[in-house]
Amino acid sequence: MKKIILALTLCGLTLIAKSQNASVEKSTFGVQTGVLGIWAYNEAKLSNSIALRTELGFDFGIWETTFYDDYDSPFLLTPVIVVEPRFYYNLNKRSENSKSIEGNSGNFIALKAGYHPDWFVLFNPDDAPVVSDFSIIPTWGIRRNLGEHFNYEAGLGVGFSHTFAESAGYSEDKSEIELNMHLRIGYRF
Repeated sequence: MKKIILALTLCGLTLIAKSQNASVEKSTFGVQTGVLGIWAYNEAKLSNSIALRTELGFDFGIWETTFYDDYDSPFLLTPVIVVEPRFYYNLNKRSENSKSIEGNSGNFIALKAGYHPDWFVLFNPDDAPVVSDFSIIPTWGIRRNLGEHFNYEAGLGVGFSHTFAESAGYSEDKSEIELNMHLRIGYRF
């Protein structure tokens, strides 16, 4: 019995040692833009396959909700704060196939937590009131490099959103299902 446990332990250590070859970067910083905004981000290593992404930026929005019915121009540019743990699940496979994992290039599963504060709104000629919201969205995505510094990223997820409408003067808050679809191109420093 002791020999079997010893053999299994050695096999397990071999697998663990093998899986530690590929790892997310200790820290990576960059900027990204897409159809719906511009963001600055940092990804910090938590483990070999998990990074914590923090993001500050501006989300563009064309709002078609009850909060903006009385305004002619529902186009808004609002600040956003995002905290997003990401699990890069295919780094070892990419590394074994001689594909780049620089800049955390790989497939990921994330839990995106975003907050739009009611600080200010840009491009708001009608002075529409700012209605802050918070969302939690599980997301699947990919990131790939284009050369040494450029990258692109795509993601898709469905989650929960809560709008704090009462604090902006409306009768009640609103909770709903929210879709996260993003396609971004960026520059990594």
